[in-house]
Amino acid sequence: MRHCLRLVLSALVVAASCLIGPAASWSAESAEQTPARVRIASVEVAVSAAGPVVLLKAQDRAIPVFVDPTVAESIHAVLSKRSLPRPLSHDLMRSILQSYGGRVTEVMVTLQGTTYHGALSIDLGGDIKVFDSRSSDAIAMALHFSAPIFVSRELLEKAGQALAEPPGSRRL
Repeated sequence: MRHCLRLVLSALVVAASCLIGPAASWSAESAEQTPARVRIASVEVAVSAAGPVVLLKAQDRAIPVFVDPTVAESIHAVLSKRSLPRPLSHDLMRSILQSYGGRVTEVMVTLQGTTYHGALSIDLGGDIKVFDSRSSDAIAMALHFSAPIFVSRELLEKAGQALAEPPGSRRL
């Protein structure tokens, strides 16, 4: 039985690797804020002239992350504590992970060039794996598991904007 469970968990890790991407080099040893990284205090979804945007808020600043409509819907559903008529990809991944005792422990969002990246840390029976992913998917998964989201202090200072309503936007 244990052998079967280990095989299933291994298959889940392989499936997650295919869906999310190869393992990242970032380590998820501490779920606390440090001088080098800042814990996101709140997440919001807004609609702007450029499309849906997720706002990662911390220390009177907001980092805008533009997302596709499906990810925005997934994140908004979690934030508003409502169920969608049919499960989206993030709902499916949460169900799969939970059914095998897995959970998202934290997410780290970074900026490489002009692209945000997400490091998604997953605990599978005490074995923590970190997966490279789109930042929007990592944010959605963190919210589905009530896991903390972090950014580097440098990213917050570089990409974070003073909190104010973006022109032409409205909250969902």
